[in-house]
Amino acid sequence: MQQAVQSRIVSDVISAKTTLEGEGFVVHRSFPNYSIREFDPFLLLDEMGPIVLSPGDAKGAPDHPHRGFETVTYVIDGVFEHKDSHGHSGRIGPGDVQWMTAGAGVIHSEMPEKEFLQKGGRLHGFQLWVNLPKKDKMIKPRYQDVPAQKIPIVQKDGVTVRVIAGEAMGKHAVIDTKTSIMYLHYTIQPGSKITQKVPSSYNVFAYVMDGEGLFGAEARPAHKEQAVFFEKNGDEVVISSPKDATIPLEMLLIGGVPLGEPVARYGPFVMNTEQEIKEAISDYNNGKMGKIDF
Repeated sequence: MQQAVQSRIVSDVISAKTTLEGEGFVVHRSFPNYSIREFDPFLLLDEMGPIVLSPGDAKGAPDHPHRGFETVTYVIDGVFEHKDSHGHSGRIGPGDVQWMTAGAGVIHSEMPEKEFLQKGGRLHGFQLWVNLPKKDKMIKPRYQDVPAQKIPIVQKDGVTVRVIAGEAMGKHAVIDTKTSIMYLHYTIQPGSKITQKVPSSYNVFAYVMDGEGLFGAEARPAHKEQAVFFEKNGDEVVISSPKDATIPLEMLLIGGVPLGEPVARYGPFVMNTEQEIKEAISDYNNGKMGKIDF
């Protein structure tokens, strides 16, 4: 006899906190914060903007190190240029995704593209940090730069989804992930809803980019700049946009297999022990992670 599908309920709704990053650009941080340090395997979610910048006002994140995890940069509006200490460089624009596996260590720079800096414009994007399992923390760094046109998009019954990682509405992502996760950008029109299958092993949360929605089996409300965390009690997530909503619900739905390993973190380094953090700091200070010289 086939077991009945169970919809997950919501465990918590947390409002993002405003903070400064890099050269001083404003981000809305869902976690880590006062009530949740990490949501295994996820370490951080920042929303940059949305904000309209005047000419010369765009700021970025100059040369900085990473070790032991992956950074996922998803640009909605604006253009950034990146470089690293392994000689990689590129450009990330609207709809593009950069999936960087820092592994053993890399010096990275993310700065506004020159024309965008000069002219100004709307800036909006996200950065997600995904932890790496112990066995992969010291692997060789790699990049997956995925342009917007390669990200699968599905539209049906008042719902649009961009499949950045994982699977939704019959479409699979093109990105290869070291940790099994899903990363979905949903737009749900008023009166429409989604029922997203999720592996029972996944930790799952949503972040509301715009509008408001009803989340989980109990239809718990949440609105813009709030993160919704689900209990690990089922294999689907139900989310709807109220019929009387004036704008669509726009959100990220993110989930992944928890690693269940010790986490030691210090700024841009995430390892398993404090000794490994000390080694990372020493390697960075001694130049073992290289430098950006082009």
